Amino acid sequence: MRREEKNAIIEDLITDLNNARHFYLADISELNAEETSNLRRKCFESQIRLMVVKNTLLKKAMEKSDGNFEDFYDVLKDSTSIMFSEAGNVPAKLIKEFRKTMDKPVLKAAFVEESIYIGDNQLDSLSMIKSKEELLADLLTLLTSPATSLASALASSGSKMAGALKTLSEKE
Repeated sequence: MRREEKNAIIEDLITDLNNARHFYLADISELNAEETSNLRRKCFESQIRLMVVKNTLLKKAMEKSDGNFEDFYDVLKDSTSIMFSEAGNVPAKLIKEFRKTMDKPVLKAAFVEESIYIGDNQLDSLSMIKSKEELLADLLTLLTSPATSLASALASSGSKMAGALKTLSEKE
């Protein structure tokens, strides 16, 4: 690969890293062609962009990017794939689902909402992180719950009161 090609790849990676709120580094080596194709298909369906990158180019991009990614340097060994996603937990869920039938992909590290996670043992924690949309839905449910309960109580009280008034009016 010529220097111009390497520089173009580094510049693209710098842009991706600067714009990414979430990315995962994974090892997908030893997957055969069919398994790799299935992983890529599932990534596409989940709106995850999967790229196989050279460790040296990724490290240079991390060094030149706006973020502080020094903690990732130690995991940039062997084969590395990077997964970019809009939701922080989607790649972790995909990896967990994929690993029900095989040992790969292995999570090397993740960058989620400005937090760094190192190691495959973080996969369960990452899969339980709620996305922004899930948190907003929970908040909306919490905010509307008292109003819903009040409306329900008033509706049931109103019908009881109407029944009592009707009974009293019939007695006279």
